[in-house]
Amino acid sequence: MPARPLRPALAAALFLLAVPALPASADANETVTVDPLGRVAADGTVTLSGTYRCTGGSGPVFVSSSVSGSSPSVRHGIGGTRAVCDGVEHRWENTGKPTSDVLEPGPARVEATLMELRLQGGLPLPRFHAAEQRDITLTKG
Repeated sequence: MPARPLRPALAAALFLLAVPALPASADANETVTVDPLGRVAADGTVTLSGTYRCTGGSGPVFVSSSVSGSSPSVRHGIGGTRAVCDGVEHRWENTGKPTSDVLEPGPARVEATLMELRLQGGLPLPRFHAAEQRDITLTKG
């Protein structure tokens, strides 16, 4: 019986499983921080902020963030900011509105990641420059 060709999506998934994970940067000068206060507006829009520093990249670099509120197992992606990797500390601010839950003012856990998309074998694969998790307080705003 002749072999059936793999569907393109399945082939791409198998390829990604075979590609080794790209290591995180060991450069101590590459950092991302999270401010101790975030804001949640009356309509549920969340704003998170902090700083970042990166020293270079061959592909686009972004600061992404996510937040969890009273249910730590549920994380909400909150926007993304394009990073400038010139070795200088910059501010980032991400805004987004969770689709499933409304976050309330109070304690929250935020994760910020400084990540580059690098082409490898024709596919954009992540290279992590820095990450931070921090307990913060969401305020009305």
